Amino acid sequence: MRPGDSARAGLLDELRPTAFAIAYRMLGSVSEAEDVVQESLLRVHQSLESGEEIASPKAYVATVTTRLAINELRSARVRRERYVGDWLPEPLVADSTDDPASHAETADSLSLAMLVLLESLSPEQRAVLLLHDVFGYGYGEITAIVGKSEDNVRQLAARARRHVTERRPRFQTSREQQQALAQRFFAAARAGDLAGLESLLAHDVELRGDGGGKVPALGRSLHGRSRVAHTLANWLHALARFPEVTMSPAEVNGAAGAVFRDGQDRVLGVWALDVADGQVTGIHSIVNPDKLGHLGPVGDALAIIRDAR
Repeated sequence: MRPGDSARAGLLDELRPTAFAIAYRMLGSVSEAEDVVQESLLRVHQSLESGEEIASPKAYVATVTTRLAINELRSARVRRERYVGDWLPEPLVADSTDDPASHAETADSLSLAMLVLLESLSPEQRAVLLLHDVFGYGYGEITAIVGKSEDNVRQLAARARRHVTERRPRFQTSREQQQALAQRFFAAARAGDLAGLESLLAHDVELRGDGGGKVPALGRSLHGRSRVAHTLANWLHALARFPEVTMSPAEVNGAAGAVFRDGQDRVLGVWALDVADGQVTGIHSIVNPDKLGHLGPVGDALAIIRDAR
């Protein structure tokens, strides 16, 4: 190893979490974010190798990551328009050693509901909003990153913020309240308690499922307390036929959720709950195996269904 190689490797390791935090929130995809991160760090490495002086490596990697993510998001949107069924982000599941929502001030920007909402923004609006409101960059700094004037950056931020504010719940719920409500929700789910489930749902609750055309899932989202409660009850009743499948509470994208696994501890699906004003306002079910591989070995849900038949 040449002199300086160890220091550069250490710097790249330090920059990786910053790059991933930006790329994942921009793209809502772990696999796409990791590709962007690899390219960003490669460019940092190449710049350092060439002897370029980088005053602020963190600002440098934020700039490169954001620009790459904007380009990736433009092409990703074309693919997502052809996606079978609802497209949902790839979930992040926290464990005891790696909590993706360890910083409360950025946890909300990780929620699946927020990431879905960000999908309705242009790539530039998404970048400006995240850089300013989540990562604390000033408008002057953002102009250099996205290559627009400060007036344009401020306009992009204002439009994006207005769009997000109009569609977010008016009343937030504390982390403790979320956890308590989630415990009641999953207890009712395990018990097959339809009335208990229904009592925890908001009147306009939304249920979304993402199977990507590879695993049975909802063809389109469902709305309304009664419809969602009955659908959940039917799902859970069917699940009871497979005693080897377990449902374990987990923190998903900084919020309450659960991971479903088969008898060999392979991931089958992830649920994430949106909680506001003391009620469950949204449930996201991700069962597309392509979106679960980063969580560990993935089980074959179709094989389990076929064996049951």
